[in-house]
Amino acid sequence: MANNSSAKAKIQRFGNFLSSMVLPNIGAFIAWGLITALFIPTGWMPNAYFAKLVGPMITYLLPILIGYQGGKLVYDTRGGVVGAIATAGVVVGASIPMFLGAMVMGPLGGWLIKKFDKLVDGKIPTGFEMLVNNFSSGILGGGLSLLAFTYIEPLVAGVSTGLGNIAQAITDAGLLPLIAIVVEPAKILFLNNAINHGVLSPLGIQQAASAGKSIFFLLEPNPGPGLGILLAFWLYAKGTAKQSAPGAIIIHFLGGIHEIYFPYVLMKPLLLLAVIAGGIAGDLTFVVLHAGLVAAPSPGSIISLMAMSPKGGQLPVLAGVAVATAVSFLVASIIIKRDPQGEDIEEAQAKVKDMKAESKGQTIAEATTGDVKLIVFACDAGMGSSAMGESILKKALKDAGITGIDVSHSPVDSIPGNADVVFTQENLYERAKKSAKTDRILTVKNFLDRARYDEFISQLKK
Repeated sequence: MANNSSAKAKIQRFGNFLSSMVLPNIGAFIAWGLITALFIPTGWMPNAYFAKLVGPMITYLLPILIGYQGGKLVYDTRGGVVGAIATAGVVVGASIPMFLGAMVMGPLGGWLIKKFDKLVDGKIPTGFEMLVNNFSSGILGGGLSLLAFTYIEPLVAGVSTGLGNIAQAITDAGLLPLIAIVVEPAKILFLNNAINHGVLSPLGIQQAASAGKSIFFLLEPNPGPGLGILLAFWLYAKGTAKQSAPGAIIIHFLGGIHEIYFPYVLMKPLLLLAVIAGGIAGDLTFVVLHAGLVAAPSPGSIISLMAMSPKGGQLPVLAGVAVATAVSFLVASIIIKRDPQGEDIEEAQAKVKDMKAESKGQTIAEATTGDVKLIVFACDAGMGSSAMGESILKKALKDAGITGIDVSHSPVDSIPGNADVVFTQENLYERAKKSAKTDRILTVKNFLDRARYDEFISQLKK
């Protein structure tokens, strides 16, 4: 059992690292997607002059941004610079977008320059620090770039082409919808960003570069399965889960924050059948109708899906979302009708909270005493659900008349060192404990749980 938990944690960390290279650069991907959708010959506003941006952006800009971010994750800005130089070696002359190569060379460059700095620490004569720092990063980055250009690029190109061919073969065989059997449960385990941005998006970008769109951009962000779950809770459940479902629907479907429906599934694990069925039905619809997007939608909102749809491609996308919603809703309705009350969402949160407090040997009051200047919300990617929690707590602090406390959000693996209190999801507690320098780490099952924050504020006042 311990080995399984350890393996799962390692997979989560690896997946989070991959997605952390892509997520901060999503704005650049969206910019490229919009320019592509608008100005290519088959776009909404064909323009040969502006379309010249499409090729260089996907060939050079996006991979180098990923390489820089990968190096920065390992060794801050200095690692990012070396990672970007090393990534240039795999993108120059490549016949396909080198996102996989960037994910290799970026972290490698950051790791090597970190090792070099550790090796020469304390051995550089006074006055020569800047000279050594600049030349070491230049020489190492340049050498890695030459190595990547000569050896790594052909190897990665072969691997990328092979993966693309396998993915295309699965699609042609009509088996792609079955990927929902893996994707949908993985989302509930908060591996959604790792799967989408670490695996599916690079495949989608490669396919979109040649075909103008890709179905891989639709497999994980489809809001249909989650929407079906929330609709079923709204109509057939009882208690707090029923009352909170309408607000969750708006946040999920329009805001694109899929994490909002995960606690509902975790309350009734049998609902995994509903999201899997909805995912398979939606993906099958996408395949049959040849749906696809020009770039990765982020967040997974219906608005983002429509914005990233190619000209004339909105109806197939909408059809896939609608079918996924309907199938998920039907299956979930049967499950919820059998036990409409089930475990109340607040009761479930309270039980977990008590168990966590007992296991750590501390109460909430003990965890929140002392001076608090910075509160950080930490989620897997540090962008979606944690930002919602930040917003809710800021308002709660303002309503309570408490000032002088900053509230921010961050990825769970890079919590700021000056954080006094950290809020994170229950399944991320161990990772938060390793990343945070404070021992005041409070867990929540749902970042929208206002009652949890009211309890924290009442203790803070005392």
